[in-house]
Amino acid sequence: MKRTLFCLLFLAFLSLSGKAREEKVIYERYCEAVKEKATFPTGDLMVETARFFLGTPYVAGTLEEEPENLIINLHGLDCMTLVENTVALAWSVRQHPGYEGYASVLKNMRYRDSGNVTLDYTDRLHYTTDWMYENEKRGYLKDVTKEIGGQPLKLDLSFMSTHPDSYKQLKGNPERIAIIAAKEKEINARPHYYIPQDEINVHAGQIKNGDIVCFVTTVKGLDISHVGIICREGDKLTFIHASTTKKRVIVNEEPLQEYVQGIKRNCGIMIVRPQF
Repeated sequence: MKRTLFCLLFLAFLSLSGKAREEKVIYERYCEAVKEKATFPTGDLMVETARFFLGTPYVAGTLEEEPENLIINLHGLDCMTLVENTVALAWSVRQHPGYEGYASVLKNMRYRDSGNVTLDYTDRLHYTTDWMYENEKRGYLKDVTKEIGGQPLKLDLSFMSTHPDSYKQLKGNPERIAIIAAKEKEINARPHYYIPQDEINVHAGQIKNGDIVCFVTTVKGLDISHVGIICREGDKLTFIHASTTKKRVIVNEEPLQEYVQGIKRNCGIMIVRPQF
């Protein structure tokens, strides 16, 4: 009986593509690394999950494959895929659904209509504030910015629809551009809140380990320029992120407020809290 089960599992392993096997090995290594931590408070589990990826290379554009499909890449991360995978992995180890369950949650978090057999580029949650909104509806996250002292923020998203040549999936595709433009208007009509950069320390006591920090940009037509996972290093409030300057996942050396104040086109932050 045990031998038969082993053979079935081995055959299933061989049926995966080489890349899929590589990602599954990393997934299993993660599960082993945190198996004694699954009962940690959610925020602490988020931090431990993010720390698992310390040193992982920064790689941009890993999702930009055609045709659109669910990309799982745990060996090269940008800021958003680090955050998405941290949430999906932490949820997975808490709920014990296995690799397939983790992949399902990742897909559900990344796409508006994740149940579609065939995914389209316009299904992906490109704008971070839209990603926050949809995943709050699904019960994974909660935007706590307002309740911890955030101020109203007016968004005027338009960057994707007005710069289609910057996106290979939009270039020369007016139907997709129209869908994106309509979604931008819908997002703009929602209420949004942010904590101004000079007030972060005032509200620091209400920002928790494992919260997702989203950096609000002043770039015209955009909402968020960067994301990370809040952690505390002693008395210092900082964050774990996939750094474009260090080219790897790091614990940021500067305190959170100091970091935000040092970015020319940042005006503040939003805070999102996992809910599992």
